Formats: sequence, C-alpha cells, structure tokens
Amino acid sequence: MIDHLEARLGPLGGAWSPEEGAPEGAPRVAYFTEGGLPGVHAFATIGLFKAPLTSRVSGRHQHMELLACGRAAPGDDPGPLPSVLEWVAGRLVTGGEAILRGEVIPLPMPLVPGGTMTALYATHPVYFDDDFASVVLENGVETIVARLVPIGASEAAYVREEGWPAFEDALARQDPDLLDLNRAEIALG
Repeated sequence: MIDHLEARLGPLGGAWSPEEGAPEGAPRVAYFTEGGLPGVHAFATIGLFKAPLTSRVSGRHQHMELLACGRAAPGDDPGPLPSVLEWVAGRLVTGGEAILRGEVIPLPMPLVPGGTMTALYATHPVYFDDDFASVVLENGVETIVARLVPIGASEAAYVREEGWPAFEDALARQDPDLLDLNRAEIALG
C-alpha cells in the first residue's frame, strides 16, 4: 500500500499513531512529501484496509484507505487534515460501514476556524491518474483509495438534493481549487 501511495504522493515523511482511546483497529495517518502536486500536503490512512467495512448498498465487504490533500501551511504545521482523517477512520472502524463515492460527512466544526468548509465529500482521487483509485495488495485484496474533499454547507445540500453526479459536473465546469482549505463555495443553482 505504501508503494502505491508513494508513487503519487511522494516519499512517506512519517506517520502518527492513533490517539489514546481510539477504537481498536484504528489506522495510522501518514504524511507524504514532494509528490506530483507541488506545495501540497498529502495525508492518508495506513491500515484502514484491515477493518471489516461493508457497503450499505451492495452488502459486500470493502477494503479502503482515506486520502486528504491541501495546500501546505507555512512552517511545519500539518493543518487540520491529519486529525480529520483520524476522526473519519475512527467512525468507519466503529460503525463498520464503508464510505461510498458521493457521500457527504458533516464535520463537528468548520475545518479551519472561521472557514466555510463544514463537511467532507467522498470521491475518487482527483488530480491523480485513474489507476490511483484502487490497488491490489500482496494478499490479493483490492483496496480503494477514497479522497475526502472539504466542502461547504450549500455544496453538501446540493449533493443531497441533486446527487453526486450533478455535483461533480458542477465541479468540472467551475474547476475550483479543491486543495485550498479556505476556498469559496462554488455557485450552484
């Protein structure tokens, strides 16, 4: 899995162990440097694929890792994405359900203080090649890489009301900087 991530995100810079009190089976969150997107911090879970997650649509078992990317903050501050990935992964491990493409995950607070990004949108790893979306591991298990993109309240409502294909069409037309954690919401209507 690490080779698959490093091929796109750059060398593994390190990883945080789950915080004390995290659910059993919670993965580590790793950070990657010097990848194909200059000036971007990339973070991914490592080991979530071992958790027994089930698709509520198909009922099938799914293996997955989570990915989040954002423009690098000044200095060594990793920003909010590592803790957000840990929080989402903990919810998945506890609940046993996989995240599906187009799912909206409300955050308990804005991603950054005073910001408008209040939810996460699950999709394929946009900005990367199509082959990055899944990998077959040494044990033959196919693992999905789900990218979590910060979105605002009106964007989350649009996904719920119009569906994820309409939302992704709007994203493609307007081409916002999905790596900017302080971006303005896109115009929907």
